[in-house]
Amino acid sequence: MVFNSFSFLIFFPLVLLIYRIIPKKYRWTALLAASYYFYMSWRADLIYLILFTTAVSYLSAIGIERAEKKKVKKLLLFLATAASLSVLFFFKYFNFLSSSVTSLLRAFGLNAGDFTLDLILPVGISFYTFQTLSYVIDVYREKVPAERHFGWYALYVSFFPQLVAGPIERPENLIPQLKKDNPFTYSDTSTGLKMMALGFFKKVAVADQLSVFVEKIYNGAGTQGEPIFNGFTVLLATLLFSVQIYCDFSGYTDIAIGCSRVMGIRLMQNFNAPYSGINIRDFWRRWHISLTSWFTDYIYIPLGGSRKGRAKQYANIFSVFLISGIWHGAAFTYIIWGIAHGIYQIVGNVTEPLRKKLRERLKIENKKLYILFRRAVTFVLVLIAWVAFRANSLSDMATLYMTLFTGWAGIDFSASLSALGFGAAEALSASLSVFITFMADRSIALKKASPDDPEVSLSPEKAFMYILFCWCAAAAWLILLNRGGASSFIYFQF
Repeated sequence: MVFNSFSFLIFFPLVLLIYRIIPKKYRWTALLAASYYFYMSWRADLIYLILFTTAVSYLSAIGIERAEKKKVKKLLLFLATAASLSVLFFFKYFNFLSSSVTSLLRAFGLNAGDFTLDLILPVGISFYTFQTLSYVIDVYREKVPAERHFGWYALYVSFFPQLVAGPIERPENLIPQLKKDNPFTYSDTSTGLKMMALGFFKKVAVADQLSVFVEKIYNGAGTQGEPIFNGFTVLLATLLFSVQIYCDFSGYTDIAIGCSRVMGIRLMQNFNAPYSGINIRDFWRRWHISLTSWFTDYIYIPLGGSRKGRAKQYANIFSVFLISGIWHGAAFTYIIWGIAHGIYQIVGNVTEPLRKKLRERLKIENKKLYILFRRAVTFVLVLIAWVAFRANSLSDMATLYMTLFTGWAGIDFSASLSALGFGAAEALSASLSVFITFMADRSIALKKASPDDPEVSLSPEKAFMYILFCWCAAAAWLILLNRGGASSFIYFQF
């Protein structure tokens, strides 16, 4: 079941109705059952994986809290971390590591046979694994108490809006909200439905439409003849992909946050206009915020952060981005993408003192034109790295980069666009959709209510009509724009 499907448009109102009408002390059972059903709609036989990870982290946290000796606490933390990561590594990386070792042995002239398993990557495993790890680590650090009620903790791990692709929530934010008696208010309902509507629009009207043109270039890199495959079309496809992946992933996040908000639960912000970042560091403060903060709190800072000298700091930055690349997928293309961002940030840090002196001498520090220039340079760097991220293989990646930087001779731009199927109507539709998304991102869904605004209760009649209208609009979008059936979100594969 995906958000952009008719089954979800039936599932969510039913869950919301049950959540609102049953007594507060039983709400966790309804949400937990709904969350497990949501997870099992993908592959019912893989439910044991999330149950195993949940049980191990739950028992380990209680053991850590009860243990008096530091050594016992560390041992339990190690066992919980090893158990959770072992499941993740086995399903996500076993075949990749096996194939890599086989290729390496063959490169040295050894006769090594292929050894891979028929494994299916469980949806959301990277996200809920990190969520359980943050809980156990925070209990070990005594930042949060161990949750004794297994049902509430299981719901924290499996809460269906953010189960499959985040945001990666922290226990101190989500668990207390799940336990609260969240009233049905106009503010939460209207804001939540607006967020959901924006998310549906980003996914169905923008991301899915742009994917058609992106796939023509990236799914056949090097196999197409002229005029469809050249520097211009690779650049255009990469530009479109930058919009596609943002609208796809932030669209999922908007729907997840909106679903939760309608129930009175507020998830953390996961995107904040990332392409307006003035450097790579700023980009990562705005892109996939929950993952960036997770890596900062649980990897970068424990490694020493910036406290042990410049050389150590740069090694830590490189390590974090390398791990980020590995986390995103079992392929060398993702690793190269992560390394590229690590190099970007290290070079930016090394050259910052010199660039700061130059800005002060030229007196352009806060000039709008200079800020625009910095944003443009940052976007170009991000765009170059997206090529590696989207490429299907190392050979495709090499072909795409070669074509992007050298394939500009004798291009017939009109013929290229025509062969790609990107005519005037498609360009106008894409531009309009992106413009609507840009405006809505800032003026509708992300508009912050004033602290003085009263929480107005919503009458059952008004709530019913409001939800019915929004759901009819969502169904219409799916009928008009998603004729090929509900498509999966990009980050489901991670």
